[in-house]
Amino acid sequence: MKPIRPASEPEPEPVAPEAAASAPEAEPVPAVEPEPEPEPEPVAAAPVEQPPAVDRNAGRRRLQAALWPPRLSRGQLVVALLLFSLGLGLAIQVRSTNDHHSQLRGARQEDLVRILDELDSRQQRLQQEKAELEQSLAKLENSSNQAKEAQEQTRKKVTELGVLAGTVKATGPGIVLTVDDPQGQVKADMLLDTLQELRAAGAEAIQINDVRVVVNTYFTDLSGGGVQIDGKKASQPYRFTVVGNPQDLTPALNIPGGVVRTLESHQARATITQQQKVVVDALVDPKTPQYAKPASK
Repeated sequence: MKPIRPASEPEPEPVAPEAAASAPEAEPVPAVEPEPEPEPEPVAAAPVEQPPAVDRNAGRRRLQAALWPPRLSRGQLVVALLLFSLGLGLAIQVRSTNDHHSQLRGARQEDLVRILDELDSRQQRLQQEKAELEQSLAKLENSSNQAKEAQEQTRKKVTELGVLAGTVKATGPGIVLTVDDPQGQVKADMLLDTLQELRAAGAEAIQINDVRVVVNTYFTDLSGGGVQIDGKKASQPYRFTVVGNPQDLTPALNIPGGVVRTLESHQARATITQQQKVVVDALVDPKTPQYAKPASK
């Protein structure tokens, strides 16, 4: 086996046989084992970049900065005030409706029946008025002497308007409401509420003491106590003489939370007397309007 030499050593020149024989044998050169290749050093992993920390309150701070301090234009302020007023009005309306419903919810069965009867009576009165108007229209259209019939209808209408205006006496079935107020707790607004309730129940002519109630009747409280009606001091007891259907007027005053209950809560006493014939004889002087004129169609 031919000995292995390192690659860096040059090849020995050939020796002549004579020289080889005379030359001592060369000692064998031990084979040089190749040095093992060094293992590659482990490469350190590059550090992983951490994502920046997320600020969870950044959005809230931006929203707060956008809303406060508020930057409102004049138009936005007006709209906000209108919406507030509308909401307040709706809230008041809902509350008053709920209060009315709560009163009816706590009413007795006979009171509820009385209220229903009153509503039925109002509907019947409206139906009767409609029928009378239709009958008058039919007479005018079918009468052979339309001019005479028109005059008769006009005279009848003038009388009806005179009753409403307080220039003509009125008589018929009705009630007399007497309000005794020994403690002086009855105020002008209570008398006005009583008048409005009577009108809503179908009263056609009303007189309080010696004052005829008309469309422009007003009530005022006196500083020393008492009430004025159309500028005249009304003495106690307050006496309402009313022409109308007694079966409609009496239940209207006695409904739960109505006029009688309100007066009693102020230490006043209300007495209702039904009569087949009452007379409203107080009159008012008609006044010529200063500004209003009849409007042509």
